[in-house]
Amino acid sequence: MTSSPDDALPRDEDDAAPGDSQVAKGITSYLTGLGLAVLLTVCSFWLAGTDFIYGPGLPVALAVLAIAQIGIHLVFFLHLTTAPDNTNNVMALAFGVFIVFLVVGGSVWIMDHLNGNMMPMEHGMGM
Repeated sequence: MTSSPDDALPRDEDDAAPGDSQVAKGITSYLTGLGLAVLLTVCSFWLAGTDFIYGPGLPVALAVLAIAQIGIHLVFFLHLTTAPDNTNNVMALAFGVFIVFLVVGGSVWIMDHLNGNMMPMEHGMGM
């Protein structure tokens, strides 16, 4: 009797081919993510439309809800976890976030420098 090389390997429960019986688990995960994303969106619009949060604290509350929503999307829709096989995905995401902050921060820094070093408008307009 010959045994195939696959018989000796333990089966990973999360590793399923398309068409396996794991479809219900995947749909449940997507629906959970959708529900949480919709809930966070509704909370954001509700907070922006009411006086529940003190006015100056509203941008901070909306930023917290936005970061939570990013986390929901990364985990439930992009399946980004801390598993060893996701190391490259996490590193690529971290590099992308670094580049975005570098470009946005550098642009704000340059615009601030230009604003401070520009000639006042009355000198340039010939008044």
